[in-house]
Amino acid sequence: MIMKTIIKIILFTVVIVLYSATSCVNLDTTPKDKVTDIEFWKNKNAVFNMINSCYSLISSASEIEYADAMSDNAYVKVSNDFNQALANGTASTADKYAHKIWNSRYTGIRYSNLVLDNIHLATYLNEEMARRYTAEAKTMRAYQYFELVSKFGDVPFFKHAVSIEESQKVKRTNRNTIISEILQDLQDIIDNKSLPESYSANDIGRITHWTAMALKARIDLFEGHYREVKDLTSSIMSKSKHRLFPSYSGLFTIANENNEEVLWDIQYKPNSREHSIQSQFLPPSRLGYAQLVPLQSLVSNYITLDGYAIEDAPAGSYDPNNMFDNRDPRLAATIAYTGNSYKLKDGTDHVINIDKGANPDGFGFASSCSPSGYYIKKYWDNTYSTNLRSGLNYIIIRYADVLLMHAEALVELNEMNDEGWNTTIKPIRQRAGFTESSAIEYPGNTNIKEIVRKERRSELAMEGLRTKDIIRWRIAENVLNGWALGFYTGDIIGTQNGFVEVEKRKFDKNKNYLWPIPQSERDLNSNLSQNPNW
Repeated sequence: MIMKTIIKIILFTVVIVLYSATSCVNLDTTPKDKVTDIEFWKNKNAVFNMINSCYSLISSASEIEYADAMSDNAYVKVSNDFNQALANGTASTADKYAHKIWNSRYTGIRYSNLVLDNIHLATYLNEEMARRYTAEAKTMRAYQYFELVSKFGDVPFFKHAVSIEESQKVKRTNRNTIISEILQDLQDIIDNKSLPESYSANDIGRITHWTAMALKARIDLFEGHYREVKDLTSSIMSKSKHRLFPSYSGLFTIANENNEEVLWDIQYKPNSREHSIQSQFLPPSRLGYAQLVPLQSLVSNYITLDGYAIEDAPAGSYDPNNMFDNRDPRLAATIAYTGNSYKLKDGTDHVINIDKGANPDGFGFASSCSPSGYYIKKYWDNTYSTNLRSGLNYIIIRYADVLLMHAEALVELNEMNDEGWNTTIKPIRQRAGFTESSAIEYPGNTNIKEIVRKERRSELAMEGLRTKDIIRWRIAENVLNGWALGFYTGDIIGTQNGFVEVEKRKFDKNKNYLWPIPQSERDLNSNLSQNPNW
């Protein structure tokens, strides 16, 4: 399994990454070892180990979870080293989180480039393995550049490992050029079938042909290339063996990792390579401190069991005094609220009480309680260790996202119909637990764009995709201005119509669609221009 191979070289990776973190300019880092020496690459394990290092640098459980805090889905109550300022509009060009992401992405790019620069020296590789490793490195590099472009716009772009001198002179490349290059890389990989469609158990977790195709679809979706998205997702739907996993809540558990829905995930392993995100979103009664919490806006997005948005629901379908009744089952699988529970390892239910002042999880009871009155439940790992560390994998791309991308492309191309609905939204809702015909049958094209967008938000909540969605839809100024609200208390002071005021946010459409280029990088390279109005 890829996790086992990553673990074997984790010290190798950590040494290089730690050196990178101390460098003034992360993207120019030359590792303090021999990865640039010809003899290093002649070692029969060199490329294998470096590719696995690239995998370990793709992303993290923390980055995926916290991404939603820059949207109307969630809030993070601690600003230091996290993305609170980017969410509420108070970030500066010295923002630590923006710089952290810049550094980590360029570290990953450098590792991919080291492989691509030197793989020709690995003469022990046969043609098939050399082609596969090259494709893996290019796919990961494409992912890293997409993450940079979607946040910073124009960024330095290079397809080889640059020297310190080069890094201090490089200018930003137009984002469209970068997007064109990485899309072409992915298309070449797809056309040439450079990656296998699946792997044996020893290589589970590696990038496949379908991973590259789904990643290209995601980038094309961000760029508004809907015809390409439709074609790519159609191919995955008709030709791959990927399918929806039968249980929505079960999808995010260790017991069901690497199932048929997962196209790409970050591989962790209990007791060997773990993350500590559990403690950051769990309630105090589960030894957490609720640093990252859901918002009322996300709760309100979930439709009723009979298929209505709560603001449009007829009498008897939605009761604001019992707002969690008759709701999309994914709400209870994603968010913990009063009466909802966490399933413990012994099979018992740990019921939550978020009511004002309730001990120990109630709103306002302690600083470790949720400032919104809600807690995250998705990705809850009931096998976590006593120090709240978990080896649960975090998913980057899954089949439901492929179906949702296909549905959105059909809507944007004015091609959504019964057939399109029945192959995308209907199976997703049926898997979630909907049975009423008003919820699962095609509703017609009236307001279909909003229906599909709401479906995407509910299905993929807290999976790190909402921020990209509101950016590409250009609705951020609508959903990130004003008060971010928490649950309903009915109080007059500190609330909006009884809903708790969590954070005042501001989004300037002339500025905040792009992050600032880190000032510390510009201090070292005068050729790096700044984004507008920063």
